[in-house]
Amino acid sequence: MKICIVGAGAIGGYLGFKLINAGFDVSLVARGAHLKAMKHSGLTVIENNKEISCFPKCSESMSDLGKMDYIFITLKAYSIPGLVNEISTMFKENTAVITAYNGIPWWYFFNIEGSFKNYRIKCIDPNNIQWNTITPERIIGCVVYPATEIIEPGVIKHIEGNRFSLGEPNGAQTERISRISKAMARADLKAPVRKNIRQEIWMKLIGNLAFNPLSVITGETLDVLLLNEENKKIAYEAMKEATLIMDKLNVPMSISIDQRIEGAAKVGSHKTSMLQDYERGKELELDALVVAVKEIGDLLSIRTPTIDKILNEVKKRISKN
Repeated sequence: MKICIVGAGAIGGYLGFKLINAGFDVSLVARGAHLKAMKHSGLTVIENNKEISCFPKCSESMSDLGKMDYIFITLKAYSIPGLVNEISTMFKENTAVITAYNGIPWWYFFNIEGSFKNYRIKCIDPNNIQWNTITPERIIGCVVYPATEIIEPGVIKHIEGNRFSLGEPNGAQTERISRISKAMARADLKAPVRKNIRQEIWMKLIGNLAFNPLSVITGETLDVLLLNEENKKIAYEAMKEATLIMDKLNVPMSISIDQRIEGAAKVGSHKTSMLQDYERGKELELDALVVAVKEIGDLLSIRTPTIDKILNEVKKRISKN
Protein backbone atom coordinates (compact mmCIF):
# COMPACT_ATOMS: atom_id res chain seq x y z
CA MET A 1 0.00 0.00 0.00
CA LYS A 2 1.52 3.30 -1.11
CA ILE A 3 0.29 6.46 0.59
CA CYS A 4 1.04 10.11 -0.09
CA ILE A 5 0.30 13.03 2.21
CA VAL A 6 -0.01 16.21 0.15
CA GLY A 7 0.53 19.08 2.54
CA ALA A 8 2.59 17.57 5.36
CA GLY A 9 2.25 20.53 7.72
CA ALA A 10 0.90 20.28 11.26
CA ILE A 11 -1.94 17.85 10.53
CA GLY A 12 -0.51 16.11 7.48
CA GLY A 13 2.89 15.73 9.11
CA TYR A 14 1.34 14.21 12.23
CA LEU A 15 -0.74 11.80 10.14
CA GLY A 16 2.24 10.82 8.01
CA PHE A 17 4.47 10.37 11.07
CA LYS A 18 1.98 7.96 12.67
CA LEU A 19 1.62 5.91 9.48
CA ILE A 20 5.37 5.80 8.85
CA ASN A 21 6.10 4.62 12.40
CA ALA A 22 3.50 1.88 11.92
CA GLY A 23 5.51 0.59 8.97
CA PHE A 24 3.58 1.93 5.99
CA ASP A 25 5.11 3.19 2.74
CA VAL A 26 4.38 6.92 3.00
CA SER A 27 5.66 9.91 1.01
CA LEU A 28 5.26 13.44 2.38
CA VAL A 29 4.84 16.49 0.17
CA ALA A 30 5.89 19.74 1.82
CA ARG A 31 7.88 22.86 1.03
CA GLY A 32 10.06 25.61 2.46
CA ALA A 33 11.88 25.45 5.78
CA HIS A 34 9.70 22.59 7.03
CA LEU A 35 10.68 20.38 4.08
CA LYS A 36 14.34 21.35 4.41
CA ALA A 37 14.32 20.45 8.12
CA MET A 38 12.65 17.08 7.50
CA LYS A 39 15.23 16.21 4.84
CA HIS A 40 18.13 17.22 7.07
CA SER A 41 17.07 16.15 10.56
CA GLY A 42 13.90 14.11 10.10
CA LEU A 43 10.38 14.76 11.37
CA THR A 44 9.84 15.01 15.13
CA VAL A 45 6.47 14.79 16.85
CA ILE A 46 5.98 15.75 20.49
CA GLU A 47 3.12 13.66 21.83
CA ASN A 48 2.27 12.85 25.46
CA ASN A 49 5.40 14.76 26.50
CA LYS A 50 7.59 12.44 24.43
CA GLU A 51 9.67 13.37 21.39
CA ILE A 52 9.79 10.72 18.66
CA SER A 53 11.41 11.16 15.26
CA CYS A 54 11.32 9.48 11.89
CA PHE A 55 13.08 10.07 8.60
CA PRO A 56 10.36 10.25 5.95
CA LYS A 57 10.50 10.18 2.20
CA CYS A 58 9.64 13.79 1.44
CA SER A 59 9.63 16.06 -1.59
CA GLU A 60 8.26 19.29 -2.97
CA SER A 61 7.54 17.60 -6.29
CA MET A 62 4.82 14.99 -6.72
CA SER A 63 5.56 13.92 -10.27
CA ASP A 64 8.57 11.82 -9.23
CA LEU A 65 6.91 9.98 -6.34
CA GLY A 66 5.20 7.34 -8.46
CA LYS A 67 1.63 6.05 -8.40
CA MET A 68 -0.27 5.91 -5.12
CA ASP A 69 -3.05 3.78 -3.67
CA TYR A 70 -4.19 6.56 -1.34
CA ILE A 71 -3.57 10.29 -1.45
CA PHE A 72 -4.45 12.38 1.60
CA ILE A 73 -4.88 16.06 0.79
CA THR A 74 -4.22 17.95 4.01
CA LEU A 75 -3.73 21.36 2.45
CA LYS A 76 -5.92 24.36 3.10
CA ALA A 77 -8.74 24.26 0.54
CA TYR A 78 -7.60 27.42 -1.26
CA SER A 79 -4.21 25.83 -2.08
CA ILE A 80 -5.58 22.80 -3.88
CA PRO A 81 -6.78 24.07 -7.31
CA GLY A 82 -3.28 25.15 -8.30
CA LEU A 83 -1.86 21.70 -7.50
CA VAL A 84 -4.54 19.47 -8.99
CA ASN A 85 -2.66 18.67 -12.20
CA GLU A 86 0.46 17.69 -10.27
CA ILE A 87 -1.57 15.61 -7.81
CA SER A 88 -3.08 13.75 -10.76
CA THR A 89 0.39 12.53 -11.83
CA MET A 90 0.20 10.12 -8.87
CA PHE A 91 -3.12 8.61 -9.99
CA LYS A 92 -3.55 5.09 -11.16
CA GLU A 93 -6.93 3.64 -12.06
CA ASN A 94 -8.09 2.98 -8.50
CA THR A 95 -6.26 5.68 -6.54
CA ALA A 96 -8.46 7.02 -3.73
CA VAL A 97 -8.19 10.69 -2.74
CA ILE A 98 -8.99 11.54 0.88
CA THR A 99 -9.98 15.16 1.49
CA ALA A 100 -8.62 15.73 5.01
CA TYR A 101 -9.19 19.45 5.53
CA ASN A 102 -11.70 21.77 7.16
CA GLY A 103 -14.86 23.15 5.64
CA ILE A 104 -17.26 22.30 2.86
CA PRO A 105 -15.47 20.12 0.27
CA TRP A 106 -15.85 20.76 -3.47
CA TRP A 107 -17.53 17.37 -3.96
CA TYR A 108 -20.24 17.98 -1.33
CA PHE A 109 -23.22 17.80 -3.72
CA PHE A 110 -21.93 14.77 -5.67
CA ASN A 111 -24.91 12.48 -6.33
CA ILE A 112 -26.80 14.05 -3.44
CA GLU A 113 -30.58 13.62 -3.54
CA GLY A 114 -32.68 16.58 -4.58
CA SER A 115 -32.60 19.49 -7.00
CA PHE A 116 -29.00 20.44 -6.18
CA LYS A 117 -27.49 17.11 -7.20
CA ASN A 118 -23.95 17.66 -8.56
CA TYR A 119 -24.06 21.41 -7.87
CA ARG A 120 -20.51 22.80 -8.14
CA ILE A 121 -19.59 25.12 -5.25
CA LYS A 122 -18.22 28.21 -6.96
CA CYS A 123 -16.09 29.65 -4.17
CA ILE A 124 -14.29 26.32 -3.60
CA ASP A 125 -13.78 25.08 -7.16
CA PRO A 126 -14.57 28.05 -9.41
CA ASN A 127 -13.25 26.50 -12.63
CA ASN A 128 -14.34 22.92 -11.81
CA ILE A 129 -10.73 21.76 -12.01
CA GLN A 130 -11.04 19.52 -8.94
CA TRP A 131 -14.35 18.05 -10.09
CA ASN A 132 -13.05 17.36 -13.60
CA THR A 133 -9.48 16.27 -12.81
CA ILE A 134 -9.61 14.55 -9.43
CA THR A 135 -13.24 13.50 -10.09
CA PRO A 136 -15.68 12.87 -7.22
CA GLU A 137 -15.61 9.10 -7.84
CA ARG A 138 -12.11 8.96 -6.32
CA ILE A 139 -13.13 10.74 -3.14
CA ILE A 140 -13.23 9.46 0.41
CA GLY A 141 -14.42 12.16 2.79
CA CYS A 142 -12.59 12.84 6.02
CA VAL A 143 -13.22 14.98 9.09
CA VAL A 144 -10.04 15.88 10.97
CA TYR A 145 -10.05 16.31 14.76
CA PRO A 146 -6.45 16.41 16.06
CA ALA A 147 -5.12 19.75 17.28
CA THR A 148 -1.48 20.11 16.23
CA GLU A 149 1.02 22.90 15.65
CA ILE A 150 4.38 23.27 13.94
CA ILE A 151 6.50 24.77 16.71
CA GLU A 152 9.59 24.97 14.51
CA PRO A 153 10.45 23.56 11.07
CA GLY A 154 10.46 19.77 11.25
CA VAL A 155 8.88 19.67 14.73
CA ILE A 156 5.16 19.16 15.33
CA LYS A 157 3.47 19.37 18.71
CA HIS A 158 0.40 17.20 19.17
CA ILE A 159 -2.03 18.93 21.51
CA GLU A 160 -5.03 16.62 21.56
CA GLY A 161 -7.14 14.21 19.53
CA ASN A 162 -6.32 11.41 17.10
CA ARG A 163 -9.57 10.88 15.19
CA PHE A 164 -9.90 11.11 11.41
CA SER A 165 -13.48 10.10 10.59
CA LEU A 166 -13.84 8.59 7.11
CA GLY A 167 -16.81 8.19 4.79
CA GLU A 168 -17.66 7.36 1.21
CA PRO A 169 -19.87 10.10 -0.29
CA ASN A 170 -22.60 7.49 -0.85
CA GLY A 171 -22.20 6.00 2.64
CA ALA A 172 -21.07 2.58 1.41
CA GLN A 173 -18.72 0.30 3.35
CA THR A 174 -16.27 -0.32 0.51
CA GLU A 175 -13.12 -2.42 0.47
CA ARG A 176 -10.98 0.67 -0.14
CA ILE A 177 -12.30 2.57 2.87
CA SER A 178 -12.05 -0.49 5.14
CA ARG A 179 -8.43 -0.98 4.08
CA ILE A 180 -7.31 2.56 4.88
CA SER A 181 -9.35 2.64 8.12
CA LYS A 182 -7.59 -0.52 9.32
CA ALA A 183 -4.20 0.89 8.32
CA MET A 184 -4.84 4.04 10.35
CA ALA A 185 -5.98 1.97 13.32
CA ARG A 186 -2.65 0.11 13.15
CA ALA A 187 -0.99 3.52 13.38
CA ASP A 188 -2.79 4.22 16.68
CA LEU A 189 -5.26 6.59 15.04
CA LYS A 190 -9.03 6.47 15.31
CA ALA A 191 -10.50 6.18 11.82
CA PRO A 192 -14.18 5.25 12.14
CA VAL A 193 -16.12 4.74 8.91
CA ARG A 194 -19.28 6.85 8.87
CA LYS A 195 -22.43 6.21 6.87
CA ASN A 196 -23.14 9.94 6.68
CA ILE A 197 -19.84 11.80 6.45
CA ARG A 198 -21.64 14.98 5.37
CA GLN A 199 -23.33 15.17 8.77
CA GLU A 200 -19.97 15.01 10.51
CA ILE A 201 -18.54 17.62 8.12
CA TRP A 202 -21.32 19.98 9.20
CA MET A 203 -21.00 19.19 12.89
CA LYS A 204 -17.38 20.29 12.86
CA LEU A 205 -18.03 23.13 10.42
CA ILE A 206 -20.73 24.87 12.44
CA GLY A 207 -18.14 25.46 15.13
CA ASN A 208 -15.29 26.36 12.80
CA LEU A 209 -17.32 28.90 10.84
CA ALA A 210 -17.85 30.83 14.08
CA PHE A 211 -14.81 30.12 16.29
CA ASN A 212 -12.09 30.44 13.65
CA PRO A 213 -12.94 33.91 12.32
CA LEU A 214 -13.89 35.14 15.81
CA SER A 215 -10.47 34.06 17.04
CA VAL A 216 -8.88 36.22 14.35
CA ILE A 217 -11.14 39.19 15.16
CA THR A 218 -10.34 38.96 18.90
CA GLY A 219 -6.84 37.47 18.76
CA GLU A 220 -7.83 35.04 21.52
CA THR A 221 -7.44 31.33 22.17
CA LEU A 222 -10.63 29.26 22.36
CA ASP A 223 -10.83 29.18 26.16
CA VAL A 224 -10.50 32.96 26.52
CA LEU A 225 -12.70 33.67 23.50
CA LEU A 226 -15.60 31.70 24.96
CA LEU A 227 -15.37 33.24 28.42
CA ASN A 228 -16.84 36.36 26.85
CA GLU A 229 -20.66 36.18 26.78
CA GLU A 230 -20.95 38.46 23.73
CA ASN A 231 -18.63 36.19 21.75
CA LYS A 232 -20.65 33.16 22.83
CA LYS A 233 -23.85 34.89 21.70
CA ILE A 234 -22.40 35.74 18.27
CA ALA A 235 -21.09 32.17 17.86
CA TYR A 236 -24.49 30.78 18.88
CA GLU A 237 -26.37 32.92 16.33
CA ALA A 238 -23.94 32.01 13.52
CA MET A 239 -24.28 28.33 14.33
CA LYS A 240 -28.07 28.66 14.48
CA GLU A 241 -28.06 30.10 10.94
CA ALA A 242 -25.93 27.14 9.82
CA THR A 243 -28.44 24.69 11.34
CA LEU A 244 -31.20 26.24 9.20
CA ILE A 245 -29.12 25.34 6.15
CA MET A 246 -28.52 21.86 7.55
CA ASP A 247 -32.28 21.37 8.04
CA LYS A 248 -32.94 22.32 4.41
CA LEU A 249 -30.28 19.81 3.31
CA ASN A 250 -31.76 17.12 5.59
CA VAL A 251 -28.60 16.95 7.70
CA PRO A 252 -29.50 16.21 11.35
CA MET A 253 -27.72 17.73 14.34
CA SER A 254 -26.07 15.07 16.50
CA ILE A 255 -25.46 17.43 19.45
CA SER A 256 -26.90 20.77 20.49
CA ILE A 257 -25.30 24.13 19.71
CA ASP A 258 -24.64 24.62 23.43
CA GLN A 259 -22.80 21.29 23.56
CA ARG A 260 -20.75 22.28 20.51
CA ILE A 261 -19.72 25.56 22.18
CA GLU A 262 -18.93 23.77 25.44
CA GLY A 263 -16.77 21.23 23.59
CA ALA A 264 -14.76 24.01 21.92
CA ALA A 265 -14.16 25.74 25.25
CA LYS A 266 -12.78 22.49 26.68
CA VAL A 267 -10.04 22.41 24.04
CA GLY A 268 -8.37 25.00 26.24
CA SER A 269 -5.58 27.41 25.42
CA HIS A 270 -5.41 26.52 21.73
CA LYS A 271 -5.10 28.93 18.84
CA THR A 272 -7.36 27.97 15.96
CA SER A 273 -5.62 27.13 12.71
CA MET A 274 -7.03 30.35 11.25
CA LEU A 275 -5.53 32.46 14.03
CA GLN A 276 -2.19 30.69 13.58
CA ASP A 277 -2.31 31.49 9.86
CA TYR A 278 -3.29 35.11 10.52
CA GLU A 279 -0.39 35.64 12.91
CA ARG A 280 2.00 34.19 10.33
CA GLY A 281 0.66 36.41 7.56
CA LYS A 282 -0.80 33.50 5.60
CA GLU A 283 -3.99 33.43 3.57
CA LEU A 284 -7.04 32.44 5.60
CA GLU A 285 -9.34 29.54 4.68
CA LEU A 286 -12.45 31.72 4.68
CA ASP A 287 -13.96 30.30 1.49
CA ALA A 288 -14.27 26.70 2.72
CA LEU A 289 -15.32 27.64 6.26
CA VAL A 290 -17.53 30.68 5.82
CA VAL A 291 -18.10 31.81 2.22
CA ALA A 292 -19.24 28.32 1.12
CA VAL A 293 -21.86 28.31 3.89
CA LYS A 294 -23.10 31.69 2.70
CA GLU A 295 -23.16 30.44 -0.92
CA ILE A 296 -25.24 27.41 0.05
CA GLY A 297 -27.50 29.60 2.18
CA ASP A 298 -28.10 31.87 -0.82
CA LEU A 299 -28.77 28.80 -2.96
CA LEU A 300 -31.45 27.71 -0.47
CA SER A 301 -32.80 31.28 0.07
CA ILE A 302 -31.74 31.27 3.72
CA ARG A 303 -30.51 34.57 5.19
CA THR A 304 -27.28 34.50 7.20
CA PRO A 305 -26.88 37.98 8.78
CA THR A 306 -24.61 36.91 11.65
CA ILE A 307 -22.34 34.86 9.37
CA ASP A 308 -22.24 37.82 6.97
CA LYS A 309 -21.25 40.15 9.82
CA ILE A 310 -18.48 37.82 11.01
CA LEU A 311 -17.17 37.54 7.45
CA ASN A 312 -17.13 41.31 7.01
CA GLU A 313 -15.39 41.85 10.35
CA VAL A 314 -12.64 39.36 9.68
CA LYS A 315 -12.06 40.84 6.23
CA LYS A 316 -11.64 44.27 7.86
CA ARG A 317 -9.16 42.75 10.30
CA ILE A 318 -7.16 41.24 7.44
CA SER A 319 -7.09 44.52 5.53
CA LYS A 320 -5.54 46.28 8.55
CA ASN A 321 -2.83 43.67 9.02
